[in-house]
Amino acid sequence: MTHFNEQGRARMVDISGKDVTVRTAVAVTKVTMNPETLEAIRQGRIGKGDVLAVAQIAGIQGAKKTSDWIPMCHPLALNGVDIRFHDNGVDELHIEATVKTEGKTGVEMEALTAASAAALTVYDMCKAMQKDMIIGPTMLQSKSGGKNGDFRR
Repeated sequence: MTHFNEQGRARMVDISGKDVTVRTAVAVTKVTMNPETLEAIRQGRIGKGDVLAVAQIAGIQGAKKTSDWIPMCHPLALNGVDIRFHDNGVDELHIEATVKTEGKTGVEMEALTAASAAALTVYDMCKAMQKDMIIGPTMLQSKSGGKNGDFRR
């Protein structure tokens, strides 16, 4: 296992010998809620403000700070983070996070963190209206670049 040293203790993997490649990852999640909550988001009637605008910024910030949350992640210079929202018109808000970099390690964790941070922000901003919202599943949708090749769910 590459995340353990000779003493069996955790370590951050040494990526100094890896090639720099273009890396992209897309993660998705959803927030399931009452139809009234989704409609309030769509109409801008949530008391804390524009839910999707704040969640979008939270997702971007989450991607940039992933190595602060996940101990073995390398701090990365990200080239782009895009958070997109759509809904099913009834009770599901879908979140898609795309993260790109040129580097020696992938951005899967940054995309997953971005989607999660956006979803948690939606929950935080809407919890006064509804506390039983459900977040997830959260998953990697695709990734490209690196020696392990591409992945598509």
